[in-house]
Amino acid sequence: MRTFTIGDIHGGLKALKQLIEKLALQPDDNLIFLGDYVDGWGESAQVLDYLMELEKEHHCVFIKGNHDVYLEKWLKSLDINDIWLFHGGLMTIKSYEGYSETQKKEHLQFLERMKLFHVDTENRLFIHAGFTSMHGPAKEVYESNYNWDRTLWEMALIMDKRIKKDSLLYPKRLLLFKEIYIGHTPTTRYNINEPMQGCNVWNVDTGAAFKGKLSALNIETKEFVQTEPVYLLYPEEKGRNESPYKVIKKKYS
Repeated sequence: MRTFTIGDIHGGLKALKQLIEKLALQPDDNLIFLGDYVDGWGESAQVLDYLMELEKEHHCVFIKGNHDVYLEKWLKSLDINDIWLFHGGLMTIKSYEGYSETQKKEHLQFLERMKLFHVDTENRLFIHAGFTSMHGPAKEVYESNYNWDRTLWEMALIMDKRIKKDSLLYPKRLLLFKEIYIGHTPTTRYNINEPMQGCNVWNVDTGAAFKGKLSALNIETKEFVQTEPVYLLYPEEKGRNESPYKVIKKKYS
């Protein structure tokens, strides 16, 4: 039995299919998705369709990302948030053209049952972004931190190899779990296109929304599988590579 955790997909269905094919899944393999399935490339609705079918044949855990929260709100009330539009939401809305209300309701139900975080039997945490409570994510005061927090990752990077684990200065949040797996912050921001490690935190978002690849990390061996750069699969689209400010300028010019 293998367990793979998969980084942010951002509407890249072609990359997701390529990744699953490369994994050559066995019936007893586990898949833990770290969120942000939508917003970016032009097949966000279709990514959700694919994942809903995938879980019928494999054990899957779906963590909810901040972009998924935006979509959930839109499907509930058709509320359009301008910030969301400028960060991939427009392409997501377009991907729903031709979808019936019944299909949209199924997607909403799928999003609503996603987890904010998951802890496995080995005390490994899977969460989209992070948490700030010294008592762990279950005691988090602000639910948005699950989807948005970057301090956990930034702290892990700063502390990595600088302070010993038994030091009183070692961050208490990192001692709560054997390992922590996150997405949310693309490793390509650090000019790295592979999963990164800081202390016991693994970041599996390798920039699929921009010019990076989609990655799956084997949590036991730490070996990873990647697609080709996702933008190459969508040559007629810009994904999230186009600045929101350029979009705004086009809208009002």
